Amino acid sequence: MSTADPNLVILTGENPFIRLSPVDSDNFTTNASFWRILFSPAGPGHVLYLKSELTENRWRIWSDNIAMARWLQTTVQGMLNAELLDTTIPVVDAEFSRHGDPRYFWTERVAARHEDLSLTWYDIGDPLLIHTQPNATPGRRYGVCTVLVPALGARLSRNGVEAAGRPWKREREGRPFSTSALAFSESWTDAR
Repeated sequence: MSTADPNLVILTGENPFIRLSPVDSDNFTTNASFWRILFSPAGPGHVLYLKSELTENRWRIWSDNIAMARWLQTTVQGMLNAELLDTTIPVVDAEFSRHGDPRYFWTERVAARHEDLSLTWYDIGDPLLIHTQPNATPGRRYGVCTVLVPALGARLSRNGVEAAGRPWKREREGRPFSTSALAFSESWTDAR
């Protein structure tokens, strides 16, 4: 019996996200999807997709590899959020850095001309290992194997102004989760 996943690996990296709202609902006032890609058909790089009151409730994109950011929009990120299938959204050139210890807190920084963004996760929970197959769920073409680390605390700021709202407790597969999480060791697959 083979232990190798039979699907085509299309990317590997990290995809921590922050979803904030002022009340406990899935109507997020801030939705941030951060990617650190180690391997993809469009190369490695970083990208932040953000929609928030800090961006006038429009999607904004920052990246150090525009080809990778666009490829991700037309594949996995576009599947996760159809609003991001729009490749006419401008991409701002940026530099990325990180620091922290994911057992306690994690911060990703995005520096662009006249802009400084900071995403921080804290109040860290126990990791979950999630593995799904391509097309196992209707509308989800791609499969994923990832370590999700829930964060009951998260904040996002742009040029020193902090986004309103907070993460909220959720359950996933019967285990404690959150509307914000670190996603490490993330690999996405497509059926061969």
